[in-house]
Amino acid sequence: MEDEVDALVAAWQRERADLDLGPVEVFSRISRLSRLLDRARRQAFTAHRIEPWEFDVLAALRRAGVPYELSPGKLLVETLVTSGTMTNRVDRLAARGLVVREADPADRRGVLVRLTADGKTAVDAAFEALIDSERELLASLPEPDRVRLAGLLKTLMGPLGER
Repeated sequence: MEDEVDALVAAWQRERADLDLGPVEVFSRISRLSRLLDRARRQAFTAHRIEPWEFDVLAALRRAGVPYELSPGKLLVETLVTSGTMTNRVDRLAARGLVVREADPADRRGVLVRLTADGKTAVDAAFEALIDSERELLASLPEPDRVRLAGLLKTLMGPLGER
């Protein structure tokens, strides 16, 4: 069963037979898969009126556990965005009633961002839709292959880390 990457590699092989195209076979497929996954993510979130960036912030708060709150600094670490970007995102989520800002009882100058009940409902529904979508995308792989693929991707990610 051939795919677009096979055609791409065949064309490069014809033009540059001197190169080892193994990396192209792997990373071109990962790149194309990434675009497909982004599309599936957007569809799952759009159905619940959430943007991907909103999901990232809401999911970080949800994963924090009860009382579903984090400092803006912790949110920066969890979502890998700048301070200015996070301020804007929290402002927009607060305007939608999905989060609130509260004084940090441990630091008079500090603030905590807390998930509201509406925010929790929204992120839970979007996450369930995402899981269903991703389960469908993996349906063609038997469970042992999924476990192996997850392990291989983890190994590949190891030296790259989160840059």
